[in-house]
Amino acid sequence: MTRIAKLALSDGTIYTGTAFGADGEVFGEVVFNTSMTGYQEILTDPSYSGQIVTMTYPLMGNYGINPEDVESRGLSLRGFIVRELCRQPSNYRSTQPLHSYLETAGIVGLEGIDTRSLVKRIRIHGAMTGVLSSTDLDDASLIAKAQKSPDLVGLDLVRGVIPESNSDWNEGLSELGAPADLGRVYDFKTESHPHVVAIDYGMKWNIPRHLSQMGCRVTVVPGTATAEDVLSLAPDGVFLSNGPGDPRPLDYAITTIRQLLGKTPIFGICLGQQLLGLALDGEIYKLKFGHRGANQPVLNQRTGKVEITTQNHGFALGADSLGSHVEVTHLNLNDNTVEGIRHREIPAFGVQYHPEASAGPHDSHYLFAEFHDLLSTAKASGR
Repeated sequence: MTRIAKLALSDGTIYTGTAFGADGEVFGEVVFNTSMTGYQEILTDPSYSGQIVTMTYPLMGNYGINPEDVESRGLSLRGFIVRELCRQPSNYRSTQPLHSYLETAGIVGLEGIDTRSLVKRIRIHGAMTGVLSSTDLDDASLIAKAQKSPDLVGLDLVRGVIPESNSDWNEGLSELGAPADLGRVYDFKTESHPHVVAIDYGMKWNIPRHLSQMGCRVTVVPGTATAEDVLSLAPDGVFLSNGPGDPRPLDYAITTIRQLLGKTPIFGICLGQQLLGLALDGEIYKLKFGHRGANQPVLNQRTGKVEITTQNHGFALGADSLGSHVEVTHLNLNDNTVEGIRHREIPAFGVQYHPEASAGPHDSHYLFAEFHDLLSTAKASGR
């Protein structure tokens, strides 16, 4: 039996389509992702907490869902919108179809709307709050709810996706996910491994997989960990993870990073870079509609090479706010926003995009090798 669902935007626009996944009603920031594949990784990325995600590629679900490609303990996004849903996936790794996966996870889905129209509206007017419902189909009611729903700006969404306690990470990349150009192969039985403390603000699991694959011993700690908590684990380096929402309310994280600077090498990705920038006295602003997709061109200003990257963020560091002690290493070629920073005097750097990207691209794996070099230097010096 066909179920109707509607999306109402805070500007009064209504989209009507077919419901899939779970029944219910949710509100969130409506955003779009331009990736052609990787919907399972998108669904399980904690950075989408508080958001309703629209896919621009017209067909989703054709290769199903499998238990190996998840990026977190569960699904943190609030809703999922597609042009066409494939209900009969074909892939030898698939264990269930997309619609049943969302139903089990309690996520509301919407298909059959003009996703091009929705994306164009977001691009012109900016990301906005929406209400997605399969239970209330009254246009006026939904628009009123959308207009009353809170904006995610200024909210701390990290506390809702972080782990409760420390844990050791012991999983490397799968044979399908391990790139030939990762750069190093280590003997886990005989070599002394650098110890990385990964501060989890909503971390994608492919990040610790990469660190482990390169021979690092990884301890994951919650995003609320203090500098004292981190240093008590005697790290050779600290990783700052991705995560959801606005970094500016995260005073606890910024304070921790500030107190770690100069005491251990630091590498941040996405939200981790933004928090590093704030700890270095930079400023954050909200992008009009964000960068979300697997085809974002980034210029490495150190090498002059262009990297095609995966990104997922709605905030950015202001280039003019960064002092002379911070070098901007990477720029987005679509809008010249800051994509990478590095401290000129102490071992601390970050990138706004995802070098660990799964399903890809893999242009930026070298950043893990650069971090490993910093770790080895710190370990050799006894710091």
